[in-house]
Amino acid sequence: MAATDIARQVGEDCRTVPLAGHVGFDSLPDQLVNKSVSQGFCFNILCVGETGLGKSTLMDTLFNTKFEGEPATHTQPGVQLRSSTYDLQESNVGLKLTIVSTVGFGDQINKEDSYKPIVEFIDAQFEAYLQEELKIRRVLHTYHDSRIHACLYFIAPTGHSLKSLDLVTMKKLDSKVNIIPIIAKSDAISKSELTKFKIKITSELVSNGVQIYQFPTDDESVAEINGTMNAHLPFAVIGSTEELKIGNKMMKARQYPWGTVQVENEAHCDFVKLREMLIRVNMEDLREQTHSRHYELYRRCKLEEMGFKDTDPDSKPFSLQETYEAKRNEFLGELQKKEEEMRQMFVQRVKEKEAELKEAEKELHEKFDRLKKLHQDEKKKLEDKKKSLDDEVNAFKQRKTAAELLQSQGSQAGGSQTLKRDKEKKNLVFL
Repeated sequence: MAATDIARQVGEDCRTVPLAGHVGFDSLPDQLVNKSVSQGFCFNILCVGETGLGKSTLMDTLFNTKFEGEPATHTQPGVQLRSSTYDLQESNVGLKLTIVSTVGFGDQINKEDSYKPIVEFIDAQFEAYLQEELKIRRVLHTYHDSRIHACLYFIAPTGHSLKSLDLVTMKKLDSKVNIIPIIAKSDAISKSELTKFKIKITSELVSNGVQIYQFPTDDESVAEINGTMNAHLPFAVIGSTEELKIGNKMMKARQYPWGTVQVENEAHCDFVKLREMLIRVNMEDLREQTHSRHYELYRRCKLEEMGFKDTDPDSKPFSLQETYEAKRNEFLGELQKKEEEMRQMFVQRVKEKEAELKEAEKELHEKFDRLKKLHQDEKKKLEDKKKSLDDEVNAFKQRKTAAELLQSQGSQAGGSQTLKRDKEKKNLVFL
């Protein structure tokens, strides 16, 4: 009998029996609480919004502290994600808080791909957790979970409508992270404009199919407050770390020439609502939604890409060993196929190269024969020319010899005539 059949049978045969006395497993919730408190908790927040909307100030205000960080400039060539982790302690509960900010978001002229670094960062955290899960020796109890639990999307207080960059980015992120839209620096617009702006934002999100995080209403203890707060989304917030004396109390506020805006006054802004919903009421639900919904979706898609499925075509459970062997055989088959293709391609290229070399060799031989024949013709011409020149030289020498001979004969005849005349002159003198 298969293990799944045994488990199904055990589930069907489960009965409820009364206890005769106290056993003690009612202390399990206390044990779980004590263990969780000793291990501590982690919470990761992603702040998405244009530079200058007060993301860092709001984080300082939310957690009532001063986080270290350099102010961002508007000169970034692209969107960069800056992650900072802090250890916080409240009473006896420890919290490892990670704040990820999008530096340079919305500062470029071409904003078409501004969302891509954010999506890649979120997927990278999912992939790191998945790789840790797939290890043979897992240490998930000590693993630092860097998956994003909440995305605070800061909307500029324009009072008109959402920018196309905001709609595109939230649409790309809604299946990967819990998005909580907030209107930053809401004291920049009037209350009537703010009310219309909230309605406009909600309408545009619905019409474009953007799924934002809804506070859960299935738990009776928080159903009423969460249902009420869902109607207040997006929250209009103000952040400030400056404390001013209002009445007899020191309160976080912003001082303006026309008056004072109190951060924790619900008549002035929704900061208290955001803090209640994000930290005090729904922090654990945000963590659970990240694991059970967004991470499971990523995990399922990745495993399906790897060839793993829950059931086979006959609706029978898949065996991990059989799936592994099938994928291994499929991979080996593809490897052999590629190897054979590469071998045939190599043989084909060798044949083509041999044909090219033979053709080149033939061309070289033909060129050599042509040059050899040309050389022979040139050599014959030169020999004929040399013979002709030699004949001319010999004829010239013969003519020169004949001329010299005639000249010497002429010289001898002239000398004998001169002697004869001299002799005749002498004879005349003697007479």
